[in-house]
Amino acid sequence: MRYRKKPVVIEAKRVPSVFHIEARCAFEDWINPIKGDRTVKWRGEGLVVETLEGDMAAQPGDWIIRGVKGELYPCKPDIFEATYEPVEEPTS
Repeated sequence: MRYRKKPVVIEAKRVPSVFHIEARCAFEDWINPIKGDRTVKWRGEGLVVETLEGDMAAQPGDWIIRGVKGELYPCKPDIFEATYEPVEEPTS
């Protein structure tokens, strides 16, 4: 049997450079309310994200994805672009 992955809309942000303070602050504002009981820590120029599969590193330019159950995990740009496409935001 073959299966197709269900279409799911996710939220994601790119990891900014630690040296770009404005972008880092905006990223932290986005990630703090959704990280729940998972930890996300700056290490060197990147992040370490505690995932369901263990700690995973993310570098500037990588994506942090919030999954369907609120879990966070990093994704390399080439995999992200092959897997996801932008969704039109609803207008109010």
